[in-house]
Amino acid sequence: MNWRDFWNGEHSIYVNDRHRALHDDRIARDVAGLVEGADSAVLDFGCGEASGAALVAARCGRLYLYDAAPLVREHLRLRFSRNEKIVVTDAGGIDEAPDRGLDIIVVNSVLQYLTRAEFEALLDRARVKLRAGGRIVIADVIPAGAKAADDIAALLKFAFQGGFFFAALGGLVTTFFSDYRKLRAQLGLTRYSEGDALALLAAHGFAGAREPRNIGHNQTRMMFTGRVP
Repeated sequence: MNWRDFWNGEHSIYVNDRHRALHDDRIARDVAGLVEGADSAVLDFGCGEASGAALVAARCGRLYLYDAAPLVREHLRLRFSRNEKIVVTDAGGIDEAPDRGLDIIVVNSVLQYLTRAEFEALLDRARVKLRAGGRIVIADVIPAGAKAADDIAALLKFAFQGGFFFAALGGLVTTFFSDYRKLRAQLGLTRYSEGDALALLAAHGFAGAREPRNIGHNQTRMMFTGRVP
């Protein structure tokens, strides 16, 4: 099994429906806040189920959704078939967007599942698709020195604020015995230092900066913006 196979099947990343709903709402609001104009073209690369995508679409002119898992893409098409602003791209992903046709590419909670070479290839493809002044937003990046305890603490804080604390405690036990933990131990998660991430953005033609806040609830992780000069 690889990460794409994992996300293409059933998993227990969310401890209950409330966790999923609050998580998706938070992500959608944060992504919508990145949109700078009502006519913007936005690509959410590695979007997952993206149940709050309609909120993002309402803020922009066109929203492209892409996920590597075929089953997730099928769910996205069914969910948003009536929303004329949303386009679910197929296996081509970012390559289906028009050259120089995008204002923002959002890559949230994806980098940890890509190799460094895959990340560099993504940056090269993004550079072709973004307009002058456009941005790639890379969020939920795991710092080089991060520990599992950081993620646990962030989850429990979010759960306490969201009213699913005890479910989160039970979910941590479930995760300990889950395929996710086994796959994480087998394949690992890719991590970056701030300097390394900024150097890669610069090497691929972006003016990079670390942002003060990450998308979502976990502020122990990092978010970077790379802008096309």
